[in-house]
Amino acid sequence: MARTIAKDYDQKRQSILTIAAEVFAREGIARASMNKVAQSCGISKANIYHYYDGKDALLFDILDTYLSALSERVGAVDLAGKPHDEQLRALVHEYLLAYEGMDHEHKIQTEGLPLLPDDLQDVLKGYQRKMVAQMSDVLDRLSHGKLGEEPGKLRDVTMSVFGMLNWYYMWQPKASAEDRAGYASTITNLVKGGIAQVLD
Repeated sequence: MARTIAKDYDQKRQSILTIAAEVFAREGIARASMNKVAQSCGISKANIYHYYDGKDALLFDILDTYLSALSERVGAVDLAGKPHDEQLRALVHEYLLAYEGMDHEHKIQTEGLPLLPDDLQDVLKGYQRKMVAQMSDVLDRLSHGKLGEEPGKLRDVTMSVFGMLNWYYMWQPKASAEDRAGYASTITNLVKGGIAQVLD
């Protein structure tokens, strides 16, 4: 007979994901055992296996939940009718807001993704490709289509923007909403002023 799903199943699952992300980020994924995650969650090892059949399944759900929500959030930013520089500012600002409170999930992306089977990596990389494509499109419009004529330079500029976003996540985790808006303007002004030099 199939086990019934508890009414608070989704709430408990989300709690496990949040705590497991912290354990993985603090101890490293390879060193963090399912037993350690269960202890940190205040549940038995047998109970955590009611939710996940192993570390891969747990790691994938953390990253899938995080990246799918991030992709959906930034993909919903309304860019229509905005000047090109304001499109970039709005998109960058949304990333900076979305990163708040997600330090652990963000940190374990780099370490965790290569540890997963190829089919699960493909799902997660799909979210990443979608976000990279959106950012590239915005940057190409800012360059009036010139960066799109040089794919290598478009890639370099796109990944440099993500590098600046990641720097802020690493070094300014407690930044206020006002600070994040200010940094979004800094990135926009740097990129807007630098594109001409990149294309020389």
